[in-house]
Amino acid sequence: MLRTPCLVGAAVLLLLGSPLAGRADARSYGWEVVVVDQASRSAMVLQSAEELMAYQGPGRLPVVWSWSADREPALADLRPARSWTSPSEAKSRVRAGRRYLVTTASGGLAAVVDTATGRTRWATDVGGAANPHSIELLPDGNAAVAASAGGWVRVYAASQGPRAAAYAEYRLPGAHGVLWDGRAGLLRAVGDAELVALRVGGTPAAPTLTPVRRTPLPDGGGHDLAAVLGAPGRFWVATLRHLYRYDPAADRFTPVELPGPHADRDLKSVGDEPFTGRLLTVAPEHTGPCDWCTSVITLHRPEGARTLRWTYLYKARWWSIR
Repeated sequence: MLRTPCLVGAAVLLLLGSPLAGRADARSYGWEVVVVDQASRSAMVLQSAEELMAYQGPGRLPVVWSWSADREPALADLRPARSWTSPSEAKSRVRAGRRYLVTTASGGLAAVVDTATGRTRWATDVGGAANPHSIELLPDGNAAVAASAGGWVRVYAASQGPRAAAYAEYRLPGAHGVLWDGRAGLLRAVGDAELVALRVGGTPAAPTLTPVRRTPLPDGGGHDLAAVLGAPGRFWVATLRHLYRYDPAADRFTPVELPGPHADRDLKSVGDEPFTGRLLTVAPEHTGPCDWCTSVITLHRPEGARTLRWTYLYKARWWSIR
């Protein structure tokens, strides 16, 4: 990925008392972090946690790469002024040696973006009434989208062209997270009350979805679903009140306790950096004009925080190479 830093007007206040330990190798500071910022209406890739320590303010936030539908003339037909309202997801996915940003916005947009060129490989507008919350890029190039208000998970035939509209749908009330499980060859999704495993069948041009397993959540309000990269085959599941690790082999949820009062509640995103064991989480502050947003990225193991002033963050994830 292009690593030409640009600077945007957001000062960083570092609240961490000691340096974070662990690097990917002798030359690397670890993975970068991607955030969805509803203030700037963009997905921004930031330097790694260790590199950010050099920017203790009143400097600017070092941005490695950023993308916004507002800056893409090729998306004009999807009316990004509306459909790109309130970006809600950003993930890194590598397929066939190329890295893609997969992203959604509550306004209705879902997109797959080639980070090398900045060009949109595929995009659609599912409508703001559906409130898309997450997206996944499948091995065949198709895209799975989860929509909370729509109450569905869809697999779009994105491999067939930049505006491919055909899809298969599975009804899942409160669908908030979707993830491809390459080990099992299943699409996993979390909703208000259950975690489901779906088999993707058919053809890339005409996909199908068949439920394989439906597992009730230990408590309601499922919100995020992510792979435990340090323990392949297991998954982070965040609900309104708790954080869990889910083991599909045992079909069991194990509570995960984080230091600090209510640190495991109402998490919008969670993920681990496998070679350090650090956890990265985001939870809303319930203050200001964006009740569901925050300006704080929280790190665990060791504990710390980054405050990104003048941002309205909804999620933050490791910009992984997996």
